[in-house]
Amino acid sequence: MAGIDYRFTHPDLLQQALTHRSLGSRNNERLEFLGDSVLNLVVTSRLFELKPDAPEGDLSRMRARLVRGTSLADIASGLGLGKYLNLGGGELKSGGFRRASILADAFEALLGAIFLDGGFEASKSVVVELFDPLIERLPDAEELKDPKTRLQEWLQAQSRPIPEYELQREEGADHAKKFHVSCRLPDDGTMVEASGSSRRKAEQAAATTVLQLLQEKRAV
Repeated sequence: MAGIDYRFTHPDLLQQALTHRSLGSRNNERLEFLGDSVLNLVVTSRLFELKPDAPEGDLSRMRARLVRGTSLADIASGLGLGKYLNLGGGELKSGGFRRASILADAFEALLGAIFLDGGFEASKSVVVELFDPLIERLPDAEELKDPKTRLQEWLQAQSRPIPEYELQREEGADHAKKFHVSCRLPDDGTMVEASGSSRRKAEQAAATTVLQLLQEKRAV
């Protein structure tokens, strides 16, 4: 496959890795489960080696950034994985070959297939080739913290109370819900509202807005 320096001895494993569950029972879900473990182990090992001075918390945030779904989907897109996917009719019509979650799952399944086909060193080699450049380009530790963490840590450093998040309302059908959440600073009454496809994402968006307000006031 273009973009990956590996040739399968058992091509059936590659085909299974590229087969979405919408096409039947012999799909890539078990390989995805295996590949997820391989990916986490290798990325953790590389971070430990390449970031010798980083504390545990920073290493955890770096790993989370590297192996999150959107990052894996970007890698899969760069490899052109979408055009090789085996999808059921419904997924094909709805553009499943471009969907981030399907691409990320297929990438993990591909790593699982390489592990079964060529062993740990083969799968490690692929991960190192793809992820070492990303590790080198990681932002600094402060930028890796999510907005809620950054906001809370700053407030605590100023001996100010932590922010209060409250779900204001939900909109939309079950498969396309939108959550509206407020974030309020108890000591000065600052309050903003933001939305997202999950309550967590809405809270992070609200925290981002509060941080921007504080930056405008030159408080952060």
